[in-house]
Amino acid sequence: MSTTEISAKSVKELRDRTGAGMMECKAALTEAAGDTERAIDILRAKGAAKAAKRAERETKEGIVGSYIHMGGRIGVLVEVGCETDFVARTDQFQQLVRDIAMHVAAASPVAVRREDFPAELMERERGVYREQVKESGKPEQIWDKIVDGKMEKFFAESALLEQPFVKNPDITIGQLVTEVSGKTGEKIEVRRFARFALGEQ
Repeated sequence: MSTTEISAKSVKELRDRTGAGMMECKAALTEAAGDTERAIDILRAKGAAKAAKRAERETKEGIVGSYIHMGGRIGVLVEVGCETDFVARTDQFQQLVRDIAMHVAAASPVAVRREDFPAELMERERGVYREQVKESGKPEQIWDKIVDGKMEKFFAESALLEQPFVKNPDITIGQLVTEVSGKTGEKIEVRRFARFALGEQ
């Protein structure tokens, strides 16, 4: 499909779905030969590249968002940072914070990122998996590889940024943050969260 064949309607549709600029959408559609889904992937990859460049910037602004679920039985507070007060006030950023708080309520992550897990918890998990593998009767030379695989699964289930987003399991929370960061043009960082469930210590 040539550039001239890419209709204003398909550019607008892509823009509505991604929040990217008109020219970026047109370029992505051209590169994807008019395939909207592929164009979304192209824009997402470019957003990720831009976000990586922004990684060194400071996130001094932001908001603390909250979510109360199940008639007051679960409550979440989440702090999400960005670079400017202007972005902190945008609907896009505030929706992201609401989505993350709701996700924390539903998915019960243990920490924001894998680096935040206490060393003793990691060792305990690794020890449990090693015992499981030992009991399974599999050859000893592949134990470490199996344990590593189980640890990756543990992080995917327990680290907030690696969990599949409950509203769209095709992407992780980390990818969602990168996507919104790409749309706002600022570094966005999930700083911390607290999840309270009635009766839990």
